[in-house]
Amino acid sequence: MSGKKGRLIVFLWLIALLYWPASDLIAQQKTTFVTEKGSIRFVSEAPLEIIRASSASLKGAIDLEQRSFLFVLDNVSFKGFNSPLQQEHFHENYMETKTFPQTTFKGKIIEQPLPVNGTTQTVRAKGILDLHGVKTERIIKAVLTYEEGQLSVKADFSVFLEDHAIRIPKVVSKKIAPEIQVTVDAVMRANN
Repeated sequence: MSGKKGRLIVFLWLIALLYWPASDLIAQQKTTFVTEKGSIRFVSEAPLEIIRASSASLKGAIDLEQRSFLFVLDNVSFKGFNSPLQQEHFHENYMETKTFPQTTFKGKIIEQPLPVNGTTQTVRAKGILDLHGVKTERIIKAVLTYEEGQLSVKADFSVFLEDHAIRIPKVVSKKIAPEIQVTVDAVMRANN
């Protein structure tokens, strides 16, 4: 074996040894996370009434490598209203859940870098919110905590009813706020 060829082989082995632990670390880093039981809550604070409801049926997936996400909610899963009549009005008159059974938010995470295991980071999620049959582009801040194979997602944002063609009759306009506060809290497990 010539000196040049021997040095080349040694060099290639050194590169392989240096690269091997890094590739092993990358392989251990999970990139896709899913949930079927995320929590979503909303509050309408109007002058005459405060309406609260929640669902523990938020489904979602986040792919950190692709920076993509999709969240889906069955609108009928909201519970905890002040009364059964209020829940009925929510489903039949405002959300029209028979016509619009789901709400989705799909898009990309626009922050760099994304969290790695053992870190927390605030990111911006840019995507299409499809609510009540009306699609709007939104940028929503979220806090991602990546720890021990789980990704925790927390977000607080507002939804304006008029942006999604949800009409409030004048007779109840003091009981339903035009701006709804929404909170999302989901623990997602690695799916790799």
